[in-house]
Amino acid sequence: MNSFWIDSTKDALTFPKLQTNCKADVCIIGAGIFGLTTAYYLSKQGINVVILEKDFIGSKTSGHTTAKITSQHGLIYKHFIDDYGTNFAKSYLDANEEAIKNIANIVEEENINCDFEYQSNFVYSDDLENLNKVKSEVEAVKKLGFSANFLTNLNVPFSYNGAIEFTNQAQFHPRKYMLGLCQSIINNNGKIFENTTVYDVKKDDGLYCIKTNNFNVTCKYVVLASHYPFINIPGFYFTKMYQDTSYIIAIDPKDNLFDGMYISSASPVFSFRTMIDNNKKLLLIGGAGHKTGEKVNFESTYGILEAKAKELYPNYETLYRWNTRDCITLDKIPYAGNFSKIMPNIYVGTGFNKWGMTSSNVAANIVSDKILNKQNKYSDIFSATRMRPIKNRWEVKNILKQSATSLVFNKLKSFPDQILSVENNSGKILEIDSDKVGIYKDSDGNIYAVNPICTHLGCLLSWNNVDKTWDCPCHGSRFNFKGENIYDPAIKNLDFIKLNLQ
Repeated sequence: MNSFWIDSTKDALTFPKLQTNCKADVCIIGAGIFGLTTAYYLSKQGINVVILEKDFIGSKTSGHTTAKITSQHGLIYKHFIDDYGTNFAKSYLDANEEAIKNIANIVEEENINCDFEYQSNFVYSDDLENLNKVKSEVEAVKKLGFSANFLTNLNVPFSYNGAIEFTNQAQFHPRKYMLGLCQSIINNNGKIFENTTVYDVKKDDGLYCIKTNNFNVTCKYVVLASHYPFINIPGFYFTKMYQDTSYIIAIDPKDNLFDGMYISSASPVFSFRTMIDNNKKLLLIGGAGHKTGEKVNFESTYGILEAKAKELYPNYETLYRWNTRDCITLDKIPYAGNFSKIMPNIYVGTGFNKWGMTSSNVAANIVSDKILNKQNKYSDIFSATRMRPIKNRWEVKNILKQSATSLVFNKLKSFPDQILSVENNSGKILEIDSDKVGIYKDSDGNIYAVNPICTHLGCLLSWNNVDKTWDCPCHGSRFNFKGENIYDPAIKNLDFIKLNLQ
């Protein structure tokens, strides 16, 4: 099943592939919500913008989100106050509250029909320990001068014992919004190219040369909006971010639904929001997250969500299933601004930590202001080159340990007996002639073999039997069973291996 957001707009606006060399003031690599929003702001100021998208508009994380527009990113504000101070926490909150208003203004000004509606957002607890955390968060937010309500009388079907409410938050149809941004960019003389993969960025006589398959874009400024930066050095984002996979189902409850957006405060995390499909109100249930690359099955992913749906609405029907990957920063704060201190005029927005609908607007304003040589009062908070101490050092250790483990190649010998051990419709990494080989057998027993080494930084891939993909546990790249790259930061396909099965 596909994402509802994509499936419901599949016949909408499309763009050509880049088929000639061109010049621009700014080249934006990636047409997710951050890249498009940045292009929107710049094109409104008369800046000549070119957008290059590997697949199609919103094809990755932006088109697979729950699409909540909120400044309530879990129970974070007490943590921010304790670790970074009240001024920092207030600036983070103010930036995201401004982003909600910015998005509402764009929707109105550009007349974008994207099902935008204001809703309250709630983080709820269902046990005593987390109830106390919710209460502490209410007091922390009030210290920041923001109105937060503690409620125990929610009209919802799931169990809880208390919740913190942020009012005047919002939700929308993200791909309709992105397509509306596209139309505005085109109206402002911007150019958008789909199915155009960028392989490299080179400095050339004071300008940057953006290299694709056959043609190049020459520009003064570059914005890396490709979800996970594909330039490894400098920047070293692969040492300070990891990717997390989560799952979403859209159900027809066959019953009345509640209003508002909700997320639980503890694991297992469940996220809820409603949406409209052909005048019918449906429910999105999200959660079941795990670090991308971990071994999972249906029961531990979509199965958890289906069980919750059945608990709440016994007669429900699942209409859509999809999953997404989010870049998670070690300090839980997005990166926005200069990509590196030694690469001038290259900017980045990444690490939105599952809250990219709102934080992408913050990042787009920071980056567009830098290109326009304007001051932005939030740029220091989200600085992509910050050297702030990382509080959760266990995550740093985990990233380094996982990368090191995945880069180890053990040399064993066995073939063909191991191939016979791979069940139909599943995959496994085997040792063949002293080399690792990723084997997938389809439902008919046809065999597909690839080199299971990630083309990003050489990590050993793992098989995802839910999506039938090869996933990188180091940095979250993904490849289909044929070895074709489907998720960054890798941009090259895996080598397809021809096996002699005689």
